[in-house]
Amino acid sequence: MLGVFSSNIVSLPEELVAGGSRTPSPKTTTTALVKQFLQCNDSGVSIQISNDVYLAYTDNSQSPLLPRTFGVKDEIFCMLEGVLDNLGTPFPLNQVVGHLVGNFAFIVFDKSMFTIFVASDQSGKVPLYWGITADGFLAFADDAELLKGACGKSLASFPQGCFYSTAVGELQSYENPKNKTTTVPAAEEEMWGATFKVEGPTVLAATE
Repeated sequence: MLGVFSSNIVSLPEELVAGGSRTPSPKTTTTALVKQFLQCNDSGVSIQISNDVYLAYTDNSQSPLLPRTFGVKDEIFCMLEGVLDNLGTPFPLNQVVGHLVGNFAFIVFDKSMFTIFVASDQSGKVPLYWGITADGFLAFADDAELLKGACGKSLASFPQGCFYSTAVGELQSYENPKNKTTTVPAAEEEMWGATFKVEGPTVLAATE
């Protein structure tokens, strides 16, 4: 799955910008990234919403234990990889996500509010990565190699047990909601520009 969003929707994380600045490397544009996704996935489909949002999905080479799903309802677009063992409660997503059980990563775009919500499960069983393209879009995908070609060193693994919400305004840990999320510059030989970590001891957000 692939979701790419312009600066009209997201504020580019400074840590990803800095990662690309420390070690300049080749990047490609958003349209080239989406084209590459479709070329690598014969069954892939993509949706463009104005000039600000690109969503692409495929069931090609998916794990039977971690299937991909793409759905739309009431102008809310959702791409999910993995399995949820329980259904959420009718609260805002940033409150629901801490109560979800399963192995998952998902990208939600609300067209009516022009907001996004991205999250990864607490154990990181489903890979998720994010980076910045050559034309300044923020991209999320489950394929690190795909993003590496488009984002260069402005790339990182999305931290497990965390969510990114434009409504909230930043990356936060739902597993440890009181702990600060920090970054460590990656070594030159690593494919990442930075590594995101949550400070402090592990305390589950959903206890009851």
